[in-house]
Amino acid sequence: MNRLSHMAIGAAGLLLLIICSTSLAADESVDVLTIADSTGDWGYPSPYGHYARGPGYIRMSLIFDTLIWKDENGFVPALAESWEYLSDEKAYVFNLREGVTWNDGEPFTAKDVAFTYEYIKDNPYQWVDPGVVKSVDASDDRTVKITLTRDYAPFLDQVAGTLPILPEHIYKDVSDPTGFTDPEALTGTGPFKLVNYDKAQGTYLYEANEGYYQGAPRVKQIKFVKVSLEMSAAALEKVDVDAAIVPGETVDGLKSKGYVVIKSTHDWLAKIMVNHRKAPFSDAKFRQALYYAIDRQDLVKTGLRGYGLEGSPGLYASDSQWYNPDQEQYTYDPEKAGELLKELGYEKEDGSQYYTKAGEPEAIELLVTAINERQGELVSKQLDSAGIKVNLRSVDPKTLDSLVGEWKFDLAFSGHGGLGGDPAILNKVVLDQKSFNSARYDDNTELNEILESQVEEMDQDKRKDLVDSAQEIIAQDLPALPLYFTDTFWASNDKVSFYYTHGGVGSGVPIALNKMIFV
Repeated sequence: MNRLSHMAIGAAGLLLLIICSTSLAADESVDVLTIADSTGDWGYPSPYGHYARGPGYIRMSLIFDTLIWKDENGFVPALAESWEYLSDEKAYVFNLREGVTWNDGEPFTAKDVAFTYEYIKDNPYQWVDPGVVKSVDASDDRTVKITLTRDYAPFLDQVAGTLPILPEHIYKDVSDPTGFTDPEALTGTGPFKLVNYDKAQGTYLYEANEGYYQGAPRVKQIKFVKVSLEMSAAALEKVDVDAAIVPGETVDGLKSKGYVVIKSTHDWLAKIMVNHRKAPFSDAKFRQALYYAIDRQDLVKTGLRGYGLEGSPGLYASDSQWYNPDQEQYTYDPEKAGELLKELGYEKEDGSQYYTKAGEPEAIELLVTAINERQGELVSKQLDSAGIKVNLRSVDPKTLDSLVGEWKFDLAFSGHGGLGGDPAILNKVVLDQKSFNSARYDDNTELNEILESQVEEMDQDKRKDLVDSAQEIIAQDLPALPLYFTDTFWASNDKVSFYYTHGGVGSGVPIALNKMIFV
């Protein structure tokens, strides 16, 4: 029987990406740590109540633990103290910690793990595919065997390291967990407990779980407060907050004043979602015309003031280990865009500057939010110059996600993280039919087969070949239009040493708020 230890799995492909601050000693406590957030409300921080974006997951993860987790060095034990893979059985065996209790005092056992993995089959958790799990066997209170339906290369990252474990004694009687907002819904094993959540103000207050199995957290309270990105640096300097995402142009000034600033990897991609279910967007040639008409370099230079990296049509950043340089690049070429439109029957009539076609609307609507409105205006102007009329419509982020999810849109400014982690992200942001930040594109049978094959390929080199092929097809079909990767800067004082987790936490969340920082 071939057995692979968790140490070997955890080391593979994971590099240290950390810039340390001059922080307090590990045994010194922090009474209150205040963190700025430009959006504020990310939903009720239960597994089924938090908003399905990275910040929502982070707020939930402070309360709930997974079987394994990541720190700056890779996979680390969480509720499971060790694990092994039985390759001929396609099964993982997890050995659980002793002495772990839920924050209501009830003991944590293997039955809770088995219950959680069964529970998500009837109550899908938005971050995890339950279809990869065949069976779960809790042979005793400390041992769980999870048998998979197939080889699944990203299991540790995308399932075991992402799925929050639920208390059976609470959730066994909950038929609708999305509407479960009683205090008991926040019964977790994590390092913190929620004290207050103010939806209107977008604020959260957590206190340390002094009985946490990895030791009492040295940060005794965490506050999240709503502060605009434009005011975040000023809030730091006024000591209103201890940490915040800050604009790139403030970085040098903050560093000169002794603040620690770290820069993200290119994990978060801004893109234009395309409603490929309706004409003319259903035609790949039309989507290609749009892409040729967008100057991605200018979006980085002008829209981001140089703080970013041009997006790639195959989704991965050009500095990623998974990037395929042989994909179609779509160098900015408005004339090429016009040629493609003419091939599709579009013409400029009666001296008009815009291409039109009988039966098609005169203008395309592009949805944006306040955060990306400036970039949306640049895209609109670029398309306009290429003869494609665009009407800009600004809405709040949740409305945009809802309209996209319901297919009530033409184009929409959106984005997602996860591209610094396991390539299973391609399946989520291309094929997934439920997520609002997925292209939900399954029209290409060859692409579908390649993406399904790559998550089952345990050989790293063979998997890279499959991912390369997928990128070439994605670049050709353009189910969405990748624009740019942002440079995100996280600034803080000397209370805590922040870092960006390589590959992200919780299925690739690229945020410098790994809960292990506070423990």
